Amino acid sequence: MTRRLLLVNGPNLNLLGVRDPAVYGTSTLADVERITAEAAAAAGFEVRSIQSNHEGVLIDAIHDAREDCAGVVINPGGLTHTSVALRDALTGVSLPFAEVHISDVNAREEFRRFSYLHDVAAVRVIGEGVDGYASAVAQLTALIP
Repeated sequence: MTRRLLLVNGPNLNLLGVRDPAVYGTSTLADVERITAEAAAAAGFEVRSIQSNHEGVLIDAIHDAREDCAGVVINPGGLTHTSVALRDALTGVSLPFAEVHISDVNAREEFRRFSYLHDVAAVRVIGEGVDGYASAVAQLTALIP
């Protein structure tokens, strides 16, 4: 049986490559999905990807992941700093997850320094650009029996 990860990208990440390239770089969401899939394949996993600007869509995908995924890699975007509901979804499905941020949120505006996920994430990767997704996959899959 193939093992699977859910890759979740939150609001505005569909604009990667266009939105503020000085902060987020020029890689696109398609690049992120490819990087993640390649890293997962190297660890014996496949990836199902979702991006949405709608919190409920992301929560539904996380709920569905409990049926056929071994873990979650998530860049919650702006929901990092605002969503108790996203945190509850991730803890509710009892899957290990990696929180990823492309930029160094700790070196940016004060409000970006707080994460509702920081204390429940199995892995946190911050400020490594899109390569951070591969790092997150490697660290997360190492924790999955």
